[in-house]
Amino acid sequence: QVQLVESGGGFVQPGGSLRLSCTAPEHIFTLYAMGWFRQAPGSADREFVAATSWNGDQTNINDVLQGRFSLSRDSAKNTVNLQMTSLKPEDTAVYFCVADPRLGDFLYPNNVPYWGKGTLVNVSS
Repeated sequence: QVQLVESGGGFVQPGGSLRLSCTAPEHIFTLYAMGWFRQAPGSADREFVAATSWNGDQTNINDVLQGRFSLSRDSAKNTVNLQMTSLKPEDTAVYFCVADPRLGDFLYPNNVPYWGKGTLVNVSS
């Protein structure tokens, strides 16, 4: 069973920043696209946040999050980092780290095979 381990969630005031990290097994990190979805409280929808290809050459960010969120890969630690700035209350959600062999599959969350347990980000004053 593939384990994706998220960290970095918590409470933050509007306008603040947080960095989420996700560590994957090496054989997943080196071969799979990795990224994040989020699910707001009370919503059944999983919203695409960001994803990066297996080698980091291509990174996709949800258009509505461009300019505030960024994604990077740390090959030394088998970790992807989601940097979130200028956070808003509507960013409050459980953030899930995911892995998929193909970057294109991130358009279809039901097709993504590996999910972490999620980490809560709560943006409130």
